Amino acid sequence: MSPAVPTAARITALDVLDVRFPTSQSLDGSDAMNPEPDYSAAYVVLRTDAGDALEGHALAFTTGRGNDVQAAAIAALTPHVVGLSVEEVCGDLGAFARSLVHDAQLRWLGPEKGAMHMATGAVVNAAWDLAAKRVGKPVWRFLGEMSPDELVSQVDFRWLSDALTPKEALEILRRAEPGRQERTARLLENGYPAYTTTPGWLGYSDEKLARLSREAVADGFTQIKLKVGASLQDDVRRLRIAREAVGDGIRIAVDANQRWDVAPAIDWMRALAPYDPYWIEEPTSPDDILGHRAVREGVAPIKVATGEHVANRVVFKQLLQARAVDVVQIDSARVGGVNENIAILLLAAKFGVPVCPHAGGVGLCEMVQHLSMFDYVAVSGTLDDRVIEFVDHLHEHFVDPVRVENGRYLAPTLPGLGARMRPDSLKEYSFPDGPVWSARV
Repeated sequence: MSPAVPTAARITALDVLDVRFPTSQSLDGSDAMNPEPDYSAAYVVLRTDAGDALEGHALAFTTGRGNDVQAAAIAALTPHVVGLSVEEVCGDLGAFARSLVHDAQLRWLGPEKGAMHMATGAVVNAAWDLAAKRVGKPVWRFLGEMSPDELVSQVDFRWLSDALTPKEALEILRRAEPGRQERTARLLENGYPAYTTTPGWLGYSDEKLARLSREAVADGFTQIKLKVGASLQDDVRRLRIAREAVGDGIRIAVDANQRWDVAPAIDWMRALAPYDPYWIEEPTSPDDILGHRAVREGVAPIKVATGEHVANRVVFKQLLQARAVDVVQIDSARVGGVNENIAILLLAAKFGVPVCPHAGGVGLCEMVQHLSMFDYVAVSGTLDDRVIEFVDHLHEHFVDPVRVENGRYLAPTLPGLGARMRPDSLKEYSFPDGPVWSARV
């Protein structure tokens, strides 16, 4: 049931909270570039004069220090949002997203990259949460039931037309249209394939790595991921341990989190090749398109995946044009929100490259599952070589947490994007005054 919304309902506030979790204590999330992360959310709430019955919730993800900067960037968008009618925003989410992205003065802080663009993404995602709740649907179904023309209207094609035109996007969506109902039914029955990074954090002991790898296979996962890049000797040992733990039939991806230059990336992966890594993720700078292509050529048949830190649809376009990646990794909280991710999904479909989202962070699993499920229903129409990352941390803090069974994401059924956090969690983990943090002083 959708909430009763006053015809003239308006957005009355854009609230922003700095919420941080001390994951550095257990080294959850640790990798070669982030040895002691505190998973954090610059958390946004779009409030309306319809009250608690109609709010939009989303977040931008960070790893601790700087979360206050991200929160301030979100707050800077308040004048662009407060006072708008709910109908105006929800009735044309494409225009709403473009109004934020194209602000002539705020663009100077990007354009379309960095903290300001992530702030835009958080507010845009909150608007999609609001719009989906308004019609009583989870975002993946809300998107999956839009017409091809409606979906194309969500996309900003500026800087894309040399690779993807509105006509081509419309053709992709129309080709996928006939099987939508059947794919929706299959999703609701069977879920969407997942892989898990839970065993592979760099700070874990060898014993914990082996135990969690075996548990992942027992839980139905057919792919796990290990962090690499701090020490080649350690990585060879850890990958050998993981391969012995899971056997030959399980894919093991590895993730360097941008640690290497091009030549070291190739040399490092050749040393790991005997243990059959499935992909190398973020082998070098996310801005280095030609570097990614060189790595891809140098480590084949190991695949190259990237996207977690790719700033916008233009860089994804160039990665695809240059044939520099085998796997596109969208992130629900890095680019400009749902609208820009629709563009990236369409680009990936145009170039025939599978999308396997990044979700290693608080709230990212909850949000990005909607994008992959929409992709399956209405864009690519396939699950071939597609998996969503799953990290078994911090889901208990969400009102509608992800549900993963037998290595598959179960399709969300509650309205919205799934990003709403529990009030007690917001209070407990607010920084710096929440009880968890004030007790550490």
